[in-house]
Amino acid sequence: MSTIALACETIKDEIKLCAEKVGSRIPIHWIKSGLHNSPERLRHYLQTEITAAEAGAPAQILLLFGYCGNALLGLSSPRCPLVIPRVDDCISLLLGGNRRRHELNKKAMPYYLTKGWLRHENNLWHEYHFCLKKYGPKQTREVYQLMLGRYKNLCVIQTGAYELEDILPQTRDLAASLQLQHQIIDGALELIEKALLKQWDDDFAIIEAGSTVDLKALRLLPEPLPRADLGG
Repeated sequence: MSTIALACETIKDEIKLCAEKVGSRIPIHWIKSGLHNSPERLRHYLQTEITAAEAGAPAQILLLFGYCGNALLGLSSPRCPLVIPRVDDCISLLLGGNRRRHELNKKAMPYYLTKGWLRHENNLWHEYHFCLKKYGPKQTREVYQLMLGRYKNLCVIQTGAYELEDILPQTRDLAASLQLQHQIIDGALELIEKALLKQWDDDFAIIEAGSTVDLKALRLLPEPLPRADLGG
C-alpha cells in the first residue's frame, strides 16, 4: 500500500537518518520551518498539501509533525486516512514521545535546540542578536528575562543526525548570553522509525478518510478529574 509523508523541515536531518536506517522508500514532501510561527498558516498550508497529495491516490498520508499549537486541528482528507504521531510537537518526536518530554520538563524547564532549529532563519540565536543590535545589551537582557524567565536550561538534543561539535560553540554562547545552564541530552528517534516502517500502533492516531483531526484522536485532552474532585 502506498504512503506519502508530509514532514517538518526542521527535523529533516533526523527523518533522513531514520529513513536510511530502516530502508524507507516513502516519498516525503518537506514543509517550511517558518510556518511554525503561525499555526493557522501552517494548518492552511498542510491542508493544501494534503489535497495535492490526494491526487496521487495514496493509501495513507503520514504527517511527521507534532500537534504544534493547534496547527493540526481540523485537518482532513476526504479520500485518504491521515496518520499522525501522538506528540505535542516536533521536540517530543525527537525525545521519543510526550512522556519523556514531560519528565524532563519536571526537573527544570528547558529550552530545546537542534541543528535544525538553528538552521531556521527565525531561530533564537538570530532573534537574540537582532534584539541586541537594535536595543542594546541592557534592554535585550530585560526582554529575554521576561521571555525566558521560567526556563532554567538550554538543552541541545543529541540525535546522531550530524556532528554535534559543529553547533556547540554557538549553543554554549547562546546559553551564556541568556544565563541558562547548557546541557546535552540524548534524543530518541524510535517514533520516527516506527512511523516510516508503518508500525502504527497506539503511539499514532489514524484519522479515517472524511474525518477531521481533533484533540480526542490525538489524546491531548486533559485527564478527567476523579468524581470526588468534581463534587459528585
